[in-house]
Amino acid sequence: MDWLGRAKISFTHAPSPLVLQKKDGSATDLLKVCEAAVPTCQLNPLLFNGHVQTMWTAVKEHGPPIYYRRKIFDADHKVYTGTFAVDFVVDQHNDVDESLPPRTAYFSDDQFSKIASEDNRPMLIVLHGLSGGSHEVYLRHAIAPLVQNGGDWEVCVVNSRGCANSKVTSGVLFNARATWDIRQVVNWSRVTFPNRPLFAVGFSLGANILTNYAGEEGANCPLKGAVVVGNPFDLEVSNKSLQRTSLGRLYSRVMGTNMKRLINLHKDSVLNYTNLNFDRIQKVTYLHEFDREVQTVTWGYPTENAYYRDASSSDAVLAIRIPFLAISALDDPIAVQEAIPFQEFVKNPYTILCTTSLGGHLSWFEIGGGRWHARPICNFLGEMASEINLDAIASNANGEASKVQFSTSFEPMRRKLQILDT
Repeated sequence: MDWLGRAKISFTHAPSPLVLQKKDGSATDLLKVCEAAVPTCQLNPLLFNGHVQTMWTAVKEHGPPIYYRRKIFDADHKVYTGTFAVDFVVDQHNDVDESLPPRTAYFSDDQFSKIASEDNRPMLIVLHGLSGGSHEVYLRHAIAPLVQNGGDWEVCVVNSRGCANSKVTSGVLFNARATWDIRQVVNWSRVTFPNRPLFAVGFSLGANILTNYAGEEGANCPLKGAVVVGNPFDLEVSNKSLQRTSLGRLYSRVMGTNMKRLINLHKDSVLNYTNLNFDRIQKVTYLHEFDREVQTVTWGYPTENAYYRDASSSDAVLAIRIPFLAISALDDPIAVQEAIPFQEFVKNPYTILCTTSLGGHLSWFEIGGGRWHARPICNFLGEMASEINLDAIASNANGEASKVQFSTSFEPMRRKLQILDT
């Protein structure tokens, strides 16, 4: 049936998924919630495999109009200094700022001073993919049902540093385990909107960052639930897969070019704040070459593969202690199937992996131009926010225990890169 555009859907989960209590007092579990949230995946049959689906994203489409106002946050970390931009979804406005993406304008100081609220509307924090931003079409498709036509959600997008026309104001750029900005926004939201249940969605590289964040926070994570879409999970495996074929090298070339273009937009800041070799970056062709010239130099990794292993989020799946849904297409040519940590999802009752046999990378184009991934995202978030007693979610559920022969300890979030305070 795949050739007619009807994708097969599968769920990978723990033998005993996390038990959830509904607001009416009845019981359900995370698997049932996810299964009910995921509709039939009927895609455009003309876009018959992951390559065609993914390449179709190059076709320009307007997508749903989402309006934003931007706030520049000063980083509160003593090592990871600088600023980053957060775009908040707002009502339609006519303000035009040519320096920002379409339909985006800055908050005035007076407007932002009034943003705090004690309402209990659910709030979604979004992370975009590599070199993207709040303007991305795949992102707007996913949040439009939550905020348009009477949608009750509040939404903001954390832009990676330098992305979406934001400025680079320190030597701290972004990478695949750059969790400090999402952590600051979550903590700020917890204080600014004390009654709002907080959720998060991440796409591609943002999915990897969000998975790492949820794993790092563990049982202390302030989020009530999270969804990740098109997560590459194991970055070293994904990188090797890209280098294996001519089409893979084409994707890597496109991503490398996009990252090089991003660096070029911030040439003055890069030369002022970093010790990167700008001329060598100009000779980069593929994404792994960019990571070799930028990520290894910035963060101190000896090779790009060491960076990939350290920044991968596959182990982080084991440490997650919030309801967590991952959506992946098995024919994704960028976040490839062999990088998906199926066994880790089986071990953790807080996590559910939903895979589709078709869909490409952040594509899932339906007949008529819609994006299928928007529906399971919105359905899951809507069910969690409206039907589940979020205060009753336990943080001590145990997964399937491994039989241990020796006295050993595995810490899924134990990192190799260490922060040295200076």
